[in-house]
Amino acid sequence: MNSNDLKKLLEDVKNGFVDVEHAYKEIKALPYEDLGFAKVDHHRAIRNGYPEVIYCEGKTVKQIVEIVERLMEKNNNILATRASREVFDAISEITCEAEYHEDARIVVIKRRKILVSEKEIAVITAGTSDIPVAEEAAITAEVLGNKVNRIYDVGVAGIHRLLSKMDAISRANVIIVVAGMEGALASVVGGLVDKPVIAVPTSVGYGANFGGLSALLTMLNSCASGIGVVNIDNGFGAGYLASNINKL
Repeated sequence: MNSNDLKKLLEDVKNGFVDVEHAYKEIKALPYEDLGFAKVDHHRAIRNGYPEVIYCEGKTVKQIVEIVERLMEKNNNILATRASREVFDAISEITCEAEYHEDARIVVIKRRKILVSEKEIAVITAGTSDIPVAEEAAITAEVLGNKVNRIYDVGVAGIHRLLSKMDAISRANVIIVVAGMEGALASVVGGLVDKPVIAVPTSVGYGANFGGLSALLTMLNSCASGIGVVNIDNGFGAGYLASNINKL
């Protein structure tokens, strides 16, 4: 249930189209439904504008499927992140609407029409190895109703590649920069644009990259203004934040 659903239900009660008992049954699962192993937050779409997203790592396939079933009962669009092929196969047994984005490791179930904002989000990667994290950000942003422009493999080792894409980058309302190794690309982009930049450090790199820590510290210590940084490999967080900014 989202804000529009709740308003319509209350209007229907007011106008006598729906009785109080039926309305009570519709809203009694708010704010959450207790499954024992999880408390499914059916109220989140009303508070935050989008239903609860399922983080699959650490959950059993059976748990994930049961959460999906409960969310589907509310006719919500569903986003499941860090999902394996096994998880997708299990979800596909209960619905034919599931789509699997393998690079992003995301399962999407579209049950409502997605209204797409005209304002664009650019997702930029330093290298090809950063694409899985970038795709997690891009797919998340698209499912949340945003137009996304992907600009991949334009890192600082060949800065001319980035500069050749500046027209497309400048058109974006929000920019996500995904980079591993030393993570310098976020600072370069931040120094070239007047839009908010969300930097995503990745765990791509040799030993002294420390699993993404070097990129994280570079981005946090950037001298370019207007850069915010999310956690290592957190494409989902970047896509969600970019969507919130884009819809202001």
